[in-house]
Amino acid sequence: MTKAERQHLQRVADLGCIVCRQHFSVFSPAEVHHLRAGCGAGQRASHYRTIPLCPPHHRTGGYGVAIHAGQKMWEKNYGTEESLLAQAYELLKGE
Repeated sequence: MTKAERQHLQRVADLGCIVCRQHFSVFSPAEVHHLRAGCGAGQRASHYRTIPLCPPHHRTGGYGVAIHAGQKMWEKNYGTEESLLAQAYELLKGE
């Protein structure tokens, strides 16, 4: 990972969970979720195609809450990864 990629990932995480921010108007510490759309099997996801998600919305929240517990239901509840990525980019531009 390059220095620029590390800095970008930190900026993304510093935004706080995009779902908590957009849907509940609260700040929640976030980890980064890499979008895999467009990646072939065995390819790494780009560090620049990441969204900030709190642990419950990323991996621990269960079906319908965590993206890794059921992406289709998660996207129905909170929006697509692509739409949230666009929102995160807009927030990063405003910093």
